[in-house]
Amino acid sequence: MLLEHQTFTETLRTVFHVTEELERRKGAGDLPDTDHAHIKGDLVRVYRNISLQWVDYMKYLKKNYPYLFSLAMRTNPFDQEASGIVRK
Repeated sequence: MLLEHQTFTETLRTVFHVTEELERRKGAGDLPDTDHAHIKGDLVRVYRNISLQWVDYMKYLKKNYPYLFSLAMRTNPFDQEASGIVRK
C-alpha cells in the first residue's frame, strides 16, 4: 500500500534514514564538521518532506473537512503564535 503513496513512502524513508544515522553515533559533541553537515542535510530533507506532506494534508482537510482544517490552521506548527482559540 505504501508503494501507492510514493511521496509518503519517500518521507518515511528519509525519517528512517536519519534515525539510523543518529543511532550509529555515540553523541553529537565529538563529531567532525563534515559529519554535522551530513546530518544537517539529512534533517533538512526530512523537514522538507514532512512540510510538503503537511501542506498536502491541509489541502485535503480544507476540501473535505473544513472544521478540521480550521483547527489545523489555528494550531499551525509553522506559526509560533498559533493557538486553538478562535479569534476574529
